[in-house]
Amino acid sequence: MKNTTMIYDSAKRKHPAIEELFALYQYRDLIYQLVRRDIVARYKRSILGVAWTMLNPLGTMLIMVIVFSQVFSATENYAGYVLTGVIVWTMFSQSTNMSLSSMVWGSQLFHQIYLPRTSFVLSTILASMVNFILSLVPLGFIFIVTRIPLRPSMLLLPIYLIFLFSFSLGVALLISTIAVFFPDVADLYPVLLTAWMYLSPIIMPLDFYRKILNGLLLYINPMYYLVNLFRILALDGFIPHIQTWAATALVSFGVLIIGWFVFCSKADTFAYHV
Repeated sequence: MKNTTMIYDSAKRKHPAIEELFALYQYRDLIYQLVRRDIVARYKRSILGVAWTMLNPLGTMLIMVIVFSQVFSATENYAGYVLTGVIVWTMFSQSTNMSLSSMVWGSQLFHQIYLPRTSFVLSTILASMVNFILSLVPLGFIFIVTRIPLRPSMLLLPIYLIFLFSFSLGVALLISTIAVFFPDVADLYPVLLTAWMYLSPIIMPLDFYRKILNGLLLYINPMYYLVNLFRILALDGFIPHIQTWAATALVSFGVLIIGWFVFCSKADTFAYHV
């Protein structure tokens, strides 16, 4: 019986971005366990448990409505307007912020065993998507209380979830890559998130932003497309124009592709910097 010698030829190596996709598929059970760990760890010591995911955006919405309802009283269905913006922003901000912590925790394993570098960021975003789906419950409750009808257009929300997931993952990969080389980014990012929130149509009505630079502030803000599409489906209740779908898809998948390639191209050097 002949001995077979395996020779690794680095010249034939696939692009790191492609290799990472195959690695994630091979380690899919690990991804499932990481997602499960994130969800269980979040609610393990919480008295309210999963209900907190529903009460958190609801409480935030109530505070904002009480504070800003008189200022923006002209906005129709202001409670629904705020809540639709809050739950989208909460999912995005918490998931990307937590991805930084997950990279710090997971990077300690990079020195010991091989793991797909994107696994910790991906699992964090997936766990946050589960929380986002649960947060749709208080949205329906508020709609019922404020007599906003549940529209058939909400059946298209699964497509929207793909856009939100893609955009959040892309930003998380970009921020995590930068944080590996510049650790101060982890402290600076929450500050940037606060500024980004007020530059996005979360609390204040769209007309406020349309008056700034003739609406340029809206169109250069990628969060506008994510929040706007969600409000159209859930609050306005009609099927968006193809241009709206195309713009949101371009922003979401564009950020994901950029984040994925940047992260994967630098992933081999992470162990030397963390």
